[in-house]
Amino acid sequence: MLRSILAVLAGLVVAWITVSLFEFASMHAFPPPPGVDVRDPQQLAALIAQMPVGALALVLAGWVVGALDGGLVAASISKRRVPAIVVGMLVMLGAFLMVAMVPHPMWMSIAGVLLPLPAALFGAWLVRGRKPVA
Repeated sequence: MLRSILAVLAGLVVAWITVSLFEFASMHAFPPPPGVDVRDPQQLAALIAQMPVGALALVLAGWVVGALDGGLVAASISKRRVPAIVVGMLVMLGAFLMVAMVPHPMWMSIAGVLLPLPAALFGAWLVRGRKPVA
């Protein structure tokens, strides 16, 4: 049980770092106009409405890759699939809350909610080749 909890926590840390790196890359590849405060939900919503597809795709990729590597780490530590599923569900919840609080394009909202769980399961599947994952 403790191993599974630690696996989920480690997976979440890895997922958070990955998502942050992708969002950082998106902000540097596609910088916001001067004076925009991305911490203000209204300004962030206006910015997202103007962002190029590449910038949004990079953020979405961060959510998916974060779930994948978070799930991989969780499954590696726990030797079970369930912690990877928990990590995927928490990344999915984070994406859902983000698109619920700040309007995003429909394609990004749908993909951001649907893809993290399969990505985390894929991460757990990758571990299975080296170790048995229940």
